[in-house]
Amino acid sequence: MTYAITQTCCNDATCVAVCPVNCIHPTPEERAFGSTEMLHIDPRACIDCGACADACPVDAIFPVDSLSAGQREYADINAAYYEGAEPLAAEVDGPNFHAWGEPVFERNLPSDFGPLRVAVVGTGPAGMYAAQDLLLHTAAEVTLIDRLPVAGGLVRYGVAPDHPATKKVGDTFSRFHSHPRVRMHLGIEVGRDVTAEELSAHHDAVVYAVGASTDRRLGVPGEQTPGCLSATAFVAWYNAHPEAVAQGVDLSAERVVVVGNGNVALDVARILVADPEALAATDIAAHALDALRASRVREVVVLGRRGPEDAAYTRSELLALKHVPGVELVVDGHDPRTATAIDAAGAGDRAGALKGLARVRTDAASPTGGERRIVLRFHSEVREILGDGDGVHSVRVTDGGGDGDGGGTADLAAGLLLRAIGYRGLPVPGLPFDETSGTVPHEGGRVAGVPGSYVVGWIKRGPSGGIGANRTCAAETVGTLLADAVAGELPAPTGDAKAFRRLARQRNRRVVDARGLAAIDRAERDRGRRDGRPRVKLATVEELVATARSGRLLRLTR
Repeated sequence: MTYAITQTCCNDATCVAVCPVNCIHPTPEERAFGSTEMLHIDPRACIDCGACADACPVDAIFPVDSLSAGQREYADINAAYYEGAEPLAAEVDGPNFHAWGEPVFERNLPSDFGPLRVAVVGTGPAGMYAAQDLLLHTAAEVTLIDRLPVAGGLVRYGVAPDHPATKKVGDTFSRFHSHPRVRMHLGIEVGRDVTAEELSAHHDAVVYAVGASTDRRLGVPGEQTPGCLSATAFVAWYNAHPEAVAQGVDLSAERVVVVGNGNVALDVARILVADPEALAATDIAAHALDALRASRVREVVVLGRRGPEDAAYTRSELLALKHVPGVELVVDGHDPRTATAIDAAGAGDRAGALKGLARVRTDAASPTGGERRIVLRFHSEVREILGDGDGVHSVRVTDGGGDGDGGGTADLAAGLLLRAIGYRGLPVPGLPFDETSGTVPHEGGRVAGVPGSYVVGWIKRGPSGGIGANRTCAAETVGTLLADAVAGELPAPTGDAKAFRRLARQRNRRVVDARGLAAIDRAERDRGRRDGRPRVKLATVEELVATARSGRLLRLTR
C-alpha cells in the first residue's frame, strides 16, 4: 500500500522533511518546487510508514486504499507525476534507505549573536511562518501585530469553511501565540495607531506581512451597480470578517455570475450552491448560513476570459468541484474553441480534467427548478453590467467563436455579479509602494530605502502561491534580515518592549493580547459546541474586543 496527497495540499513541505525514503517531490531544494499545484508521493518508493500523514499540517495525505470515491483520482495524479522518471536508487551499503546529499547551511550566525527584537505585522500564514522561523532558529523576541483584534489572517478569513482540513494549519501557528518570547498586540493598525517609524524605533527590525487585501476592478460600464461585489467581500462575508459587507448579500436571484476562474472563483461558486445543512457543520458565519438557507440561487456561471487550457484554478480544486453532492458541473459550449481544447487535452492537462462533463448552452434567462449547477463558461468577457438602483438585472458577455470581439454578445439574466479577477495589495504608510504590481519594492525581502524593514507574503511577491508558498518566502526574508543583523546594518532601536506596549495602549485602548485571544477562541468553541459546530465566530470588532476583555478579567479573578 502507498499513500497519496490530495487536493488540500498546502505545499508546506513538512512531509518532505520526515519522509525516510525521499519519495515526496518536488522538494524545496528542487527547481520545480513552488511551481506545481501540489506535492506528490512516488508510489514506487513509498514504504507505507505514514510519517508524512502524521506530519501533514492540513490532513491532505491518506493511504490509497482508504481514499473516498471523490479522492481516488488523486492516487493516479500522484503516480502520473513520476511517469517516465527513473526510481531513485536505494542506499544498499548503509542504514539509510537512500543517499542523502551533502548538508547545506544557508545561514551562519556567529556564536555571540545576540537576541533581536522583531515586530511582525500581520498574523496570517506569511507572518506566522516568519515568526516561526525566528523563534525556532534564533533567540529573537517577536512582537505580533495585527489590525484586527483576532489573529489568523488568511487562514481564518480566506479559506473556505468547507475546507476544514486546510484550516488546521492554523493550529501549527497558534502554538506560537503563547510562546514565552512572543508579545501580541491585536487591533493595532500601522498608519492609524502607530507609524512605521515608531514601530522601527522600538524594534531591531520590522517584517510586514500585510497581504493583498483589496481586489482588481473590471473597468466596465455598470460596475457600480448594487449587487456587483468583489469576491473578496463575499469571502469576508461568509467567513465572518469584522469588515464584511454590513448589509449582507442578496441571494434572491436564481443565477449568479462569477467573473474569473481561479481558485477563489471556484470557492465562491461552490459555497453559493452547496447544501446549507452540510455547511452548518463548518465554521461559516451564522449570518451567511441563514442567508444561504433562504437563498434562491440555482446556477452559478463562472466566466473565464481565456480557454480551459489556460484556466487559473488548480486542477485539484476543479476535481474537488466535480464531487459536490447535489451540484452538477457542466461546461458552456458557446465557443467551439472550448470543445476543441478539451477534446485535444491529455489526461494530465488542466483542460483534460473537464472531459466527461456535460456541455450545455447557457440560456439568457435564469434557470428555474432542477438540480443546482455550476457552469464553466470560457472565452467569455463581461462587456457591461445592466441594472438600476435596485441591483443587477443581467450581465452582457461576449458570445460565440472568433477572437471574443467578433462573436457577438449575450445578456445573461443574473441578480448578483462577483468579480474574482485577482487580489491587490494596498500601500503601507511609511513604505515605498509599486502601484503597478501592488507590492512593496524589495531585495530578497529587504524594503528598498528603509533600513530594518522587510516584507513577506503577497505584499512582497504579489497575490500568487498558496499557504505553503509562504514558508519558502519567509525563509528568504528572515535569511536577509539575519544577514543584515550580522553585518551590523540594522538601525539601533531607541525604545524597548515595555515602551512599545505603553505606546500601543495609549493609542488604542482596545488592544487584545494573547490572553484575550485565548478567551476569544474559548468563547467561539463553546458557542460551536452548543450548535454542533467546530466554532461559531464572533463577527464584529465590538464582540471580539468585549469577549477578549471579559475572558481576560475572568481569568485574572480566579
